[in-house]
Amino acid sequence: MVELQRQRVEQEMTKLVTDIDLQYLRKMQVTMHKCAAKCCENRDLSMERVQQCVEKCSAPLNFAQSYVQKEFEQLQNKLQRCVMDCNDDIRVKMGPNPTESEIEKFTTQFEKCATKCVDKQLTYMPSLYKRMKAELEKNQE
Repeated sequence: MVELQRQRVEQEMTKLVTDIDLQYLRKMQVTMHKCAAKCCENRDLSMERVQQCVEKCSAPLNFAQSYVQKEFEQLQNKLQRCVMDCNDDIRVKMGPNPTESEIEKFTTQFEKCATKCVDKQLTYMPSLYKRMKAELEKNQE
């Protein structure tokens, strides 16, 4: 059951990353490479200036990639904290020597709690996507 929830989160995150990649990051990569090529074609620049030019071309993409990564890390951290709270609650309820039937009952409770954590985080995905799109569009300007 917990594996199923992990897969749900992974699938949704993969869809979101793929969409962000196709709509924004790849276009930014093309722009970066074209810009870097122009830097390299400019024979009036010193080697140091070419390197600075290339780094400047890379900055928007580097920012965007870092931003996307940070947003996903925050989502994963919220999910982990929620699941850890579920685990802590069950440990407190379980006591020192649970019977087999109690273990089954608490396992079911934990799985329900973890599923609620996943459901809650997945409901945030559309707003996360909108926020990420807005930030990436702002960064492209």
